[in-house]
Parts: sequence; C-alpha cells; structure tokens
Amino acid sequence: MMGRGWNCNWHTEGVFTLKRLTAAAIEERIEAAQSFPLDVAPLLSLHDSLPSDRVPVGFAYDQSRSCLGGGEALFTAATVAVAQWVHFDLGWINVVNRNPRIVPGQIVAVQAQALGLWTLNLSRITATIETARRFGFIYATTAMHVEKGEESFLLEFDESSGEVWYVIEAISRPRSLLAYLGFPVTRAFQHKFARDSQRRMIEEMPV
Repeated sequence: MMGRGWNCNWHTEGVFTLKRLTAAAIEERIEAAQSFPLDVAPLLSLHDSLPSDRVPVGFAYDQSRSCLGGGEALFTAATVAVAQWVHFDLGWINVVNRNPRIVPGQIVAVQAQALGLWTLNLSRITATIETARRFGFIYATTAMHVEKGEESFLLEFDESSGEVWYVIEAISRPRSLLAYLGFPVTRAFQHKFARDSQRRMIEEMPV
C-alpha cells in the first residue's frame, strides 16, 4: 500500500500509445504543454542532495553517481554531451523535440518504448547551473507525464582530485493509472534508465 497523501491522476491523456507518435503529433503536445502549470513543489537542488527527511510521503527517491574520468578537458566534453542530450540517447528512450536548449522554461519531450507501448513524457526545465565546476539542470514533470516529480542531471568537477562526476537525482510518484498499477515495473524502468544513462555518458567520454 502506498503512503498517506496519495493522489493519483487517473486521467493522464496522450501519454501511452500503441504506435510511435508522428513528429507533428509530438510538436502539438509540446506546444500544448507550454501553458501547463507546475504541479509539484520544488524540492531538488543543483547544490546539495535532498535530505531523506524532506522526501514527501508517497514519493520514491533515487540518486546515482558515476565517475566519468578526470581533467578539465573531460569536464568540457561531458558538458557538451549533456547539452546534446547524449545521456538520453539510449535506444529505448530518447529526447524527441527539435534542439531543446538547457534553459529555464524549456519543454523536454522524452519518448520511450517498453512492454509494447510507446510513451511521450513532457517535463519543463526549472533550474540550471553553469560554472567552472558544475553544469546541469532540473526538470519538473507536467500533467503529460506518467510520473509526478522532479529529476536533476548534474556534472561536478572536483578540483582537488580532478575527477568528473555525473549525478542523477530524482523524486517521483505515479501519476497515471497504468504507472500506479504497474508500480514495481515502473520502478524497474526508472532504475534501468539511471544505469543506462550513466553507462552512456561513460562510453561517450574521450579515452
């Protein structure tokens, strides 16, 4: 049983489809999402991890980290990869809107195929950071997403060790009926995404 305070939206429309959406249909949904209000309180930060006592009841929290290598040149290469959405280029899931920029307000359309279904999930970038030691962003889900929550993607350059780290942090709960009924499967795919994204970034780095 899920925790108290559960409030699942049973009427999420246009997220699950049996066929891959056309480019025109994707653009229509992105345009519609421009006016969607934020429906989740901001919790994640690009400066510190979320303390466990701040995770709301009914939400799942995840964090994964991997060392991509070392050096300023590698940090630069990693920022280019994230800016080009390489961390989502995973075969079964990818970003499908044209040239999305990492700027606040940008709608990000993520399409995935799993278990015979296609999903198109739309999120909005709410915060960004770009310094000599950190690069990344947070996005929050919109009403057209199977989940409700936030996710951050952050690159960190440790000047003391020279190491470059890729960190994914997420907080979420199911929004749609299918995601709620298939909660264990949903969680498995969330973990798969984190593993695949970490591996993809490592593979992308110069030797």
